[in-house]
Amino acid sequence: MASAHWSCLILALLSGLSQQLESFLEEKVHDIEVYSTKISCKVTSRFAHNVVTTKAVNQANASKEVSFDVELPKTAFITNFTLTIDGVTYPGNVKEKEVAKKQYEKAVSQGKTAGLVKASGRKLEKFTVSVNVAAGSKVTFELTYEELLKRHKGKYEMYLKVQPKQLVKDFEIEADIFEPQGISMLNAEASFITNDVLGSALTKSFSGKKGHVSFKPNLDQQRSCPVCTDSLLDGDFIITYDVNRVSPANVQVVNGYFVHFFAPEGLPMVPKNVVFVIDVSGSMSGRKLQQTKDALLKILEDIKETDYLNFILFSGGVTTWKDNLVQATPENIEEARTFVRGIEAAGMTNINDGLLRGISMLNKAREENTVPERSTSIVIMLTDGDANTGESNPSKIQENVRNAINGKFPLYNLGFGKYLNHNFLESMALENNGFARRIYEDSDANLQLQGFYEEVAYPLLTDVEVEYPQNAILDLTKNTYQHFYDGSEIVVAGRLVDEDMNNFKADVKGHGAINDLTFTEEVDMKEMEKALQEQDYIFGNYIERLWAYLTIEQLLDKRKNARGDEKENLTAQALDLSLKYHFVTPLTSMVVTKPEDFENQMDIADKPGEAGSYHPPAAPSYYVDGDPHFIIQVPEKDDAICFNIDEEPGTVLRLIQDPVTGFTVNGQIIGDKKGNSNPETRKTYFGKLGIANAQMDFRMEVTPESITLWNGAAQSTFSWMDTVTVTQDGLSVMINRKKNMVVSFGDGVTFVVVLHQVWKKHPVHLDFLGFYVVDSHRMSAQTHGLLGQFFHPFDFKVSDIRPGSDPTKPHATMVVKNHRLTVTRGSQKDYRKDINNGMKVTCWFVHNNGQGLIDGVHRDYIVSSLF
Repeated sequence: MASAHWSCLILALLSGLSQQLESFLEEKVHDIEVYSTKISCKVTSRFAHNVVTTKAVNQANASKEVSFDVELPKTAFITNFTLTIDGVTYPGNVKEKEVAKKQYEKAVSQGKTAGLVKASGRKLEKFTVSVNVAAGSKVTFELTYEELLKRHKGKYEMYLKVQPKQLVKDFEIEADIFEPQGISMLNAEASFITNDVLGSALTKSFSGKKGHVSFKPNLDQQRSCPVCTDSLLDGDFIITYDVNRVSPANVQVVNGYFVHFFAPEGLPMVPKNVVFVIDVSGSMSGRKLQQTKDALLKILEDIKETDYLNFILFSGGVTTWKDNLVQATPENIEEARTFVRGIEAAGMTNINDGLLRGISMLNKAREENTVPERSTSIVIMLTDGDANTGESNPSKIQENVRNAINGKFPLYNLGFGKYLNHNFLESMALENNGFARRIYEDSDANLQLQGFYEEVAYPLLTDVEVEYPQNAILDLTKNTYQHFYDGSEIVVAGRLVDEDMNNFKADVKGHGAINDLTFTEEVDMKEMEKALQEQDYIFGNYIERLWAYLTIEQLLDKRKNARGDEKENLTAQALDLSLKYHFVTPLTSMVVTKPEDFENQMDIADKPGEAGSYHPPAAPSYYVDGDPHFIIQVPEKDDAICFNIDEEPGTVLRLIQDPVTGFTVNGQIIGDKKGNSNPETRKTYFGKLGIANAQMDFRMEVTPESITLWNGAAQSTFSWMDTVTVTQDGLSVMINRKKNMVVSFGDGVTFVVVLHQVWKKHPVHLDFLGFYVVDSHRMSAQTHGLLGQFFHPFDFKVSDIRPGSDPTKPHATMVVKNHRLTVTRGSQKDYRKDINNGMKVTCWFVHNNGQGLIDGVHRDYIVSSLF
């Protein structure tokens, strides 16, 4: 993945007044007061979970537009966004991009809240959303994103863009870091504030495994001058840290997932053979060429005498400094400086021939043994434009380069400026084990070039392979690397076949400057469990999420050069994981759902990238409500089937059971206040629901009085008087006061529980619940239960429609599941949108507790308890 500094960054944030319309420019800023801005970051084992919260109030006498703008790392994945307006929460859900795009366009056309993530700088993307807020109303914006921090030049970096645009009464940045290896250094600095002010507003500390940073400037410290009302907070806030390196490798295992970090130090550098392929076409003339020359001259100072090098210049044709690679002796380095100073720019752009000349030179040096046997080769190419002479077809150039390199060494492509085909450079680099980097045309462009070279200047190992016991690991992320560079880190993650194993062993093998090396890491699982007991610092199933993050990232990289079925398969895998783990990636978008109408959605976040062509299947709806009436909607038939279950109050029925995903939903029947034992006349309803996921160790009990959630042993209870959204990894629970509750497990599993309340002094009836499945397409083919068995496609035919005893309810013959049944046309109510009156749904009613339609008989679905 391309990253301007291999940095890991925390985020960027802020909020403030939208000044997009000219008429707003003259309004007073204090009409919209941003009174709280907080950035909270939890980092566990390099994986950062960041939450940006901004609160504002409209103090004007009329409604105003409030904007929330955040710049966040390009390498991060947004996982959640919520709007809360006057206590009503509008939560976000991740959807497949093409589905979300239609909803976004509809929302924009209707003038509704909408937003977008877009590229905005070297390291960042800009997230922005605007909402109209009534006079006197308060709004809270909350954005959550996650990112794996990459080690760069011996440290991890969290980069925050601080830009609140106005004085904020309660402004705070807080970071908690937990590293099981122990923290060896921790620092924080700001570019926008004096050291005196920074020192009094900043606290930082670390000890053992824990580190803490807090930046909390008061209003006076935020002012640009003692009497000013504008904010000094406008710039970069950077937190850096590193971990103890007692051993070169470190393995951590939690809940059947593992992550393996590898970063040896103190090894001798492997000599490198480097060819610089430089674009000297006419478009490179002037400032760009001078900055390139300045950077090359500085790089020549850092090249080791054991290295070999050459320069290839291309414009319309190709010229070389030397016919072959030469050793970096002091004499040759001085001659190279003279050559670089004399470079001039003119002509066209022949990328193909320039690259092939450099690759050929490296291959020749290896074949003729004119470079050390234990050396490694790299190509670094710099260009500012597209090929326009020689071979100019990007696909053909990629093919030529791929065949010439043949996997033997990496290619690094540097793109100078905005106006070039960066996707082409990135694609070509990725398929040759390198990466692409954009060099921005700023005053520090020469420093950007030097900074890149420092990343690849010190190879310590080549042909690195991370090995695990055979048949012990599943779903492994990338575990082979051509080069390991000093100051960086290799990260591999996967799943264990046996979660109860006592010991974990990993080997890392590579070729060093002097000999071949093997690093072995053995982990006692019980000791590991003790080391990871600091629950205050650990957010959810963080290693599983880290594995998913890495896997998605690598699938998306592979996808860039895939074709046909391979690309479809990679797209489907990446999309499936993005939806499951609620990540906004180039394949997905975030949509916000309005609580009063959970089918009215609008797009909120969209990560740049091509969308792909994989589409999940549309899902029908299944529900049970009323007496209890089961309704199965069959979109293919544009029709529905319904049936009742008549059982004694207290009976618990299995509605859904999926042994693969771990979902179960059970419901307990209640009767009326006055008990009636006659099944012909009694009314029964669902008075209690149990929703559980064994894999997540999650349970939920829903009654007409309260909602109780258990996450492991932790318990939370909410009232139907609340309007609240609860989110955790892979789960969202949204309670809409006295109406309904929406429960989403990632994307692909969504349930709605509807609350039916009656007059408290009603002589007969009690409050009861309705249960609706609005999305089930991520559940497995083994799903069963009174509702679950219908998640799979099935067919039925209706014929011989004839009058019944009630003229409004004709009879018919239905053939379904090899049974021939007499059915009756009727109707039931769908209460999702209208809690009081419901929406009429016509259906074919199957008599006798659904016999002939359901598998077996209804008593087969009776279970002993809710869980």
